[in-house]
Amino acid sequence: MSQLLTNQDKRTKYCGEFRADDIGTQACVMGWVQKARDLGGLIFIDLRDRTGIVQLAFDDQTARDVFDLAFSVRSEYVLCAKGIVRERASVNDTIPTGRVEIAVEELKVLSTAQTPPFEIVENSNVRPELRLKHRYLDLRRPDLQQHIIDRAKIARIAREYYADQGFVEIETPNLIAPTPEGARDYLVPSRVHHGSFYALPQSPQLYKQLLMLSGFDRYIQIARCFRDEDLRADRQPEFTQIDLEMSFVTQDDVISVTEGFLKKVFKEFKGIDLALPLPRMTYEEAMNRFGSDKPDLRFGFELVDLSAVLAGCGFKVFAGAMENGGSVRGINIKGGAKFSRKEIDSLTEFVKSYKAKGLAWYKNNNGEISSSYAKFLTEEENAAVVATLAMEEGDLALIVADKNSVVFDSLGALRCEVAKRMGLVNPNEYKLLWVTEFPLFEYSEEDGRYYAKHHPFTMPFAEDIDYLESDPGRVRSIAYDIVINGTEAGGGSIRIHSPEIQNKMFRALGFSDEEANEKFGFLLEAFKYGTPPHGGLAFGLDRLVTLLLGLEDIRDVIAFPKVQNASELMTKCPTPADPKALAELGIAVVADENE
Repeated sequence: MSQLLTNQDKRTKYCGEFRADDIGTQACVMGWVQKARDLGGLIFIDLRDRTGIVQLAFDDQTARDVFDLAFSVRSEYVLCAKGIVRERASVNDTIPTGRVEIAVEELKVLSTAQTPPFEIVENSNVRPELRLKHRYLDLRRPDLQQHIIDRAKIARIAREYYADQGFVEIETPNLIAPTPEGARDYLVPSRVHHGSFYALPQSPQLYKQLLMLSGFDRYIQIARCFRDEDLRADRQPEFTQIDLEMSFVTQDDVISVTEGFLKKVFKEFKGIDLALPLPRMTYEEAMNRFGSDKPDLRFGFELVDLSAVLAGCGFKVFAGAMENGGSVRGINIKGGAKFSRKEIDSLTEFVKSYKAKGLAWYKNNNGEISSSYAKFLTEEENAAVVATLAMEEGDLALIVADKNSVVFDSLGALRCEVAKRMGLVNPNEYKLLWVTEFPLFEYSEEDGRYYAKHHPFTMPFAEDIDYLESDPGRVRSIAYDIVINGTEAGGGSIRIHSPEIQNKMFRALGFSDEEANEKFGFLLEAFKYGTPPHGGLAFGLDRLVTLLLGLEDIRDVIAFPKVQNASELMTKCPTPADPKALAELGIAVVADENE
């Protein structure tokens, strides 16, 4: 039944482009059958392409062979139809083409189709695993297609903006040397260099710095990046960055050009006119106020430090936390007194997932203060806590005592969870800010060593350089993250351009001079030939698009995403390699003892 296109079959318009102005014109359209309706002497077919739907009409004026062919058409058949655009007898104002239809004179079935495993409709509630297994069908859904089209639009806006700002788009390699810092690399064996491996880039970091040394003072790339790490809803093993670098700049310069891009993309894509400059907040302030270095500012519930008013209290949970260098902090949930004991218990379980041992609480309800632990404190101490938290009628205070990292993590997540449960998170509201002055290092108790919080090429504050090796924990970095609605949308830093400071940084990270030279000798060598001060930033394109579209799952803006275990359900990768190919590479697969 399938018929081929001829040179005379030229598409007049996409399906979703027909309007009343086209009435009386000849049309040729091509697309997929959304649905067919047989009304006896009338047949209507909704034909779909990526722009929308147009109705095809077959009636008593239609040639018999064409009418019979239309009768045989089923869902997802691919058609070519020619006819005259006419006014619809029954207007459908729910679609842009709802005032017109095409009275078909010629019809070709370009491809037949089996019944798909799920209906191709917007906002499908089919389980994700089935949709991802048949992603080529899932991608036919109008809403998902629009997400991919919107992603392309945002990438185009980025290219246009940065080109106008004098940036040069340069591609960097995807086969690079493995790096010892950051997430695990994906390794690629070399057939030519037996026993050696390339790595796929976690970012173009070193290459874009080398481009600054090469004299390209403004670089931009829509770059593919790869990280072998555990996945979350907003992570994928391969992702895309809007990656940039600039020479002879300060932090303010990088922030300024980035804000210009954000203003452009929000205006063109969302119709929102961002007020610049965007607010800034230091890392220390963000942690103390919100328990997070990516605070969501769409609601309150800020952290309050209760350590001072509880110093010397007799409650072991609080006193022990403070004696061990931690703190006691709480959040005041305005109107939260309506939470039941069961709901508070569920919040207790929630903070335990962030390593908190428990959750204390106060309620101010009907003029009376009740508490889960009031009996362990004096009347004065209870009153001081209530006053410090500024509790009013109808409020609920939630308190955690532990080492600061646990307190911040648990309360930072709790304020967001409570706001979500109370319906206070407005998806159509956007709050942006810069978080600056991050610690240069973070300490791993498990490994007993410091790691770079961003990467080992981040410039420390000048006044902190002397502490790089003697007291790494107090060193601040000239690093900055752009945060949108509680999500880190991008981040960057001013880079180290001094060989002496870079060597100090490597030593602080535990590298000997020999190890640093083995891993990064090419960079240290390049630094000897005149290095401009430079800095940059990278947006996560996938994440930025997700935020702008108000979506929760980053997979909805990626054409062919991976699932939680880093596999792709459609092609079933990764798969075992051909033994001959492994032998040629000198690789032997060792059985996993845990399997």
